[in-house]
Amino acid sequence: MHQVAVILDFGGPAGRFIAEKVRECGVYCEVLPHDVPGKTVTEKKPKAIILAGGQTGAGPALFCAPEIFDCGVPILGVSCPCAAEEDSKKKIFVMRYLPEGDHADSGMRELKSFLFDISGLSRCWDMAEYVERTIEELKEKIGDKTALCALSGGVDSAVAAVMAHRAIGDGLTCIFVDHGLLRKNEADDVMRTLSEKFRMKIIKTDARERFLSKLAGVCQPEKKRKIVGEEFIRVFEEEAEKAGGAEFLIQGTIYPDIIESGSGNSDVIKSHHNVGGLPDTMSFSEIIEPLRPLFKNEVRKAGIVLGLDEETVRRQPFPGPGLAVRVVGEVTEEKLAIVREADAVFREEIIKAGLHGEINQYFAALTDMRSVGVTGDSRTYDRAIALRAVTTSDFMTADFARIPYEVLERVSQRIVNEVKQVNRVFYDVTPKPPATIELE
Repeated sequence: MHQVAVILDFGGPAGRFIAEKVRECGVYCEVLPHDVPGKTVTEKKPKAIILAGGQTGAGPALFCAPEIFDCGVPILGVSCPCAAEEDSKKKIFVMRYLPEGDHADSGMRELKSFLFDISGLSRCWDMAEYVERTIEELKEKIGDKTALCALSGGVDSAVAAVMAHRAIGDGLTCIFVDHGLLRKNEADDVMRTLSEKFRMKIIKTDARERFLSKLAGVCQPEKKRKIVGEEFIRVFEEEAEKAGGAEFLIQGTIYPDIIESGSGNSDVIKSHHNVGGLPDTMSFSEIIEPLRPLFKNEVRKAGIVLGLDEETVRRQPFPGPGLAVRVVGEVTEEKLAIVREADAVFREEIIKAGLHGEINQYFAALTDMRSVGVTGDSRTYDRAIALRAVTTSDFMTADFARIPYEVLERVSQRIVNEVKQVNRVFYDVTPKPPATIELE
């Protein structure tokens, strides 16, 4: 990563989208808020700067630190506030087409021309090299000390755990926390899968009661995330003490977690439990995040490099706060039971229909509304389930999946017939943005 392109994000999905396209070109890049101090940018010694996102109007000189335009490196404006007169004064190249949709080919040609012909960057971002270098860095940093790894069974934590195990072997202990917010049968499934596929020391901790007691009466999504984030750390601290005082905590934090949790003066989309939800004080000397620079698709590539099986690499994301953010409003045992059953029905029918390979993430959530219905000859006043299914390449942007009506009909019929206290089912057809993938 001795060569870097810096992307200054003016808002919207353009910054993250362009960042992924730059990485696909074999160039390492970082996304920063457009209003960061000029020193923050210049210290990275970029070979190129890209201004991305925002609306048309006043030019970037009104929004960026002036030092940025004195770096002496090429600057590209992509869907950002660029005024023609200012472009010429500041020598900003303007990209005519985004590398997507009908203009994908021409957009990528323009981007590659800027990166390689104009900026002189080289293709030095290679996943195999990154994995090898990161393992060596973990060896050097941890040495003969011990570390815990927060393992959820998802691809991010699995890849982080395998990297750390390759580096320090038996010096690593993986902790799987059952926080009572998992899907139906998930705790048992995860432990069985991990014990069969990874020859690592794995400890399962039953923390269901303590998490649910902390969440009692809490309705605000950000507060839920922060409570779960802090309680995770407290559980890991206790496990570290039992293990003789592990000094390091390894997490599967990835780059979208950092971006969405807010950086500098950028907006917080949502605080990820492993970023914005972390407490101010903790007993670990350091939290290590070997996947921190990677997007989701890059994490999957790293998993392939490490030799992980297809099932693990392609496993659907599951939020760290779990069903706490799929139960809108206060979390209770009763609500969790409802959403678990509805989610199990939805997932079963998607698999039966052969759609699970086409949909990147799908789940049921429990809304905070009740509505009138009829069961037999009786009036009901019960809850509503929202179904969410998306297609995406990076989880930074997403579109709703076009599930056939007959599949949705079967799912709806089964949920209202089999799940007690539910009399209505909705299907969410909102893309990301403006919506996030999770309801909370």
